[in-house]
Amino acid sequence: MFQDNCEPLEGEKAVTIQTSGVGKLPATLTTFVGRCHTLAEVRDQLGTTRLLTLTGAGGVGKTRLAVEVAASAAEFADGVWLVDLATVRDPSLVASVTATALGMPDLGTGPVIDQLAAFLTHRRALIVLDNCEHLVDACADLAHALLSACPALRILATSRRALGIYGERVFAVPPLAPHDAVELLRDRANAVRPEFQVTDGNRAQVRRLCEVLDGLPLAIELAASRLRTLTVDEAVNRMENRFGLLTSGSRVARPHHRTLRALIDWSHELCTPDERLLWHRLSVFAGDFGLDAAEAVCAGDGIGRDEVLDLLDRLVVQSIVVPTERESLPRYWLLETIRQYGRDQLAESGQEQHTLQRHHDFYLALAERDADGWYGPGQQESLTRLRAEHANLRAALVQGGDPQATLALATALRFQWCEGGFAGEGRRWLDHMLAAAPEPTPARARALWVAAWVAVLQRDHALAYRWLDEAAELGEQLDDPVVCAHVQGLRGALALFGGRLEEAVSLLEEAAAAHRGTGEEIGMAHALTLMAIAQYHLGDPRITETSRQALALAAEHDERLVRAHVQWALSYDACRRGDLADAAARLRVALENEQGFNHYIRVGVMLEQLAWVTAAGGDHKQAGRLLGATRALWRDLDAPISAFGPHTAEQHDRCEEEIVRALGPAAYEKALADGGRHRGPDEAIAYALRPRPEPVATAPATPVPSPLTPREQEVAALVAKGMSNGQIASVLGRSPRTVHGHIENILAKLDFACRAQIASWWTANQAATP
Repeated sequence: MFQDNCEPLEGEKAVTIQTSGVGKLPATLTTFVGRCHTLAEVRDQLGTTRLLTLTGAGGVGKTRLAVEVAASAAEFADGVWLVDLATVRDPSLVASVTATALGMPDLGTGPVIDQLAAFLTHRRALIVLDNCEHLVDACADLAHALLSACPALRILATSRRALGIYGERVFAVPPLAPHDAVELLRDRANAVRPEFQVTDGNRAQVRRLCEVLDGLPLAIELAASRLRTLTVDEAVNRMENRFGLLTSGSRVARPHHRTLRALIDWSHELCTPDERLLWHRLSVFAGDFGLDAAEAVCAGDGIGRDEVLDLLDRLVVQSIVVPTERESLPRYWLLETIRQYGRDQLAESGQEQHTLQRHHDFYLALAERDADGWYGPGQQESLTRLRAEHANLRAALVQGGDPQATLALATALRFQWCEGGFAGEGRRWLDHMLAAAPEPTPARARALWVAAWVAVLQRDHALAYRWLDEAAELGEQLDDPVVCAHVQGLRGALALFGGRLEEAVSLLEEAAAAHRGTGEEIGMAHALTLMAIAQYHLGDPRITETSRQALALAAEHDERLVRAHVQWALSYDACRRGDLADAAARLRVALENEQGFNHYIRVGVMLEQLAWVTAAGGDHKQAGRLLGATRALWRDLDAPISAFGPHTAEQHDRCEEEIVRALGPAAYEKALADGGRHRGPDEAIAYALRPRPEPVATAPATPVPSPLTPREQEVAALVAKGMSNGQIASVLGRSPRTVHGHIENILAKLDFACRAQIASWWTANQAATP
């Protein structure tokens, strides 16, 4: 069931978030030393229970052990995830933090815990709930609800105390055995002082130091960082003197937590004043943070902005700060014990509120900058940064003192809520902040239309209309044409989803004109795209002109997502003209542009359309597979296809009936199952775009000389292997933007519309020379 292998990881590597198949675990920063028997025992227990809680003192290594066990778990084909709860203080957020860690689409209106249960019901998965001790009741409720609803789910928790629910098995993590403690000290000391070795001459004192430190891994790592400047004898003497003062010479009187506290006290004393000051201020970050955030929040009043990086490096060397990586971005973080110590010191200094305000101001500026610059080529990078900062953004919303400023932050995060898959969380924040800031301000007017947008995505049309009515009234009162334009656009979307197609066209025409008047051409393109879809279902020939206007606007702004929307609309126009090949090509381009955004709704409706086009073209088996992929998306969303309009449901039913007539019920069910194995939007897109086998030629084809440059041929070969732009960039040592440019050139030279055509062309012509 589990790999019975306790060999340490080779070498030192930066922490990153790795994805293998489905799920995310942090890669290790350092080698994992010893604990062979403990690892084997925990693996065995996890194999026989569905809830296993690792307990023990702070610093004993519960988290690292849990990650090692989870990383070796081979039976959880549908995902292994780590949920870090260390910085969560509000028990009501436990389910939301878990949903974020799992990448669940938070688009429903029901309780998050129910959405999680629905998301995990069909998955064979493992969740590591880390640092539960301060949230025991909430974690117990979550574990009980999920394990009751999801028969193939297991949970591995770490906590200083048990969760206390039926079926829980508790494993007390012991300190390191003496020989493992010595090896850990050697390994960590060698990292900061390469010439350090454990020899016959110092072995007894090394053992003594580890004994004084009670075999606690975190204490040993902190002490090892001091061996850069101290001898082992000096370290032992200082530790024994310090502990003697703490316990009046009684070793029995000192519990593990006092050992660790004394060592952190000592580490704090040995830091310079500016290192201590930075440590304290860094404690306001929730989870990890970037250098720019540290410079903005922590500089000033004793620390120059240009000094922050050097001070961070010095704290890294002392094992106070840990370098890491998230979403391919370099980051830093503090272990919870270290962070909480710094937060206590910050509170005692009287600077806590000032530093928290700087934290809030930084993340408000970040969110507003990303929102203002959203439309253009950097969208995916913006979402990546927002995902990486999600814990800090959530903390900024909690800590905001001015309700209007916090309302502005909740509004500025609209693309995180609506494009990043956090609509449910966005709704909760917006509802709360709109109630806390009822004054008729411009900030409220903007927040109202954003709240309505979120409600539209959640299919809560009644609430959306209520917010839109107030937004329209306030927009008129404040003479804010931007708000009024968005109101009309969202009313048009609601009419479309409600099946009132003529009303939708009228409202969207008004919205497009209003956006043109405010200079918001992308808003105009969105309105035109939805209008084209309504026109298609009405049989209105104006769809061609409408969709081409939208395409021109998207191209002018190098706008990837709007370009995807417009290609989707153009596929409807191609269907109206009976050009199924063009419709399929348009949809493939749209899906390519959707890669990396994790948007369940848009990918779902585009794959539905591709299934209809594929069935109309006679490939009923592939159409069934595509419907299977969309069915998995709708299931994860807990939404029926009818939520996107009765006309959409009718077209789905007609397609399904045609496939069943062609294949028969059994073959159709098999096709659905084949497609349904691909989880999440990106997997579904990759499945839909994969090259289809070409018919076997009766005679060898003559290779056609390639019009591509050598570099473009390299890129085409990697596209044929199914690599994304990011993966190709990594292989070639180029930026994803450069790779995107090469692919655009290839498409233009070969007169192709999508990557799948490049892959097919390369397979047929790979022997050709330029």
